[in-house]
Amino acid sequence: MTAPAFRLLHTMLRVTDLERSVDFYTRLLGMKETRRRDVPEGKYTIVFVGYGDEAQDCMLELTYNYGVDSYEIGTAFGHLAIGVPDLYGTCDALRAAGAKITREPGPLKFGTTLIAFVEDPDGYKIELIEKK
Repeated sequence: MTAPAFRLLHTMLRVTDLERSVDFYTRLLGMKETRRRDVPEGKYTIVFVGYGDEAQDCMLELTYNYGVDSYEIGTAFGHLAIGVPDLYGTCDALRAAGAKITREPGPLKFGTTLIAFVEDPDGYKIELIEKK
């Protein structure tokens, strides 16, 4: 595992009013909406916002879960995401080093992207996304 192959991709926040949040980050903070995906089968919508290009810059993912109108402050944080060139190999190396893999590598539910989740020592979730 060499550091140049890894890149911080996005941070996810759960929001209770998607359009209000998109407005805040775009109009008030100057970010641009780069991507939006509604997933009725999964009962959620995601919107990516940021200051640059997703291919190069870290983004903010705003996730609206249908019907959820409040979160405790501690549960509003979702995860960090890091792109890795070899998801399965990275998970094997992390596991061998004693890290806790909380979601085994495989395709995203309702999608084809390969992901896994690992916990940091404090229990924060980090999504690993295969980026070849």
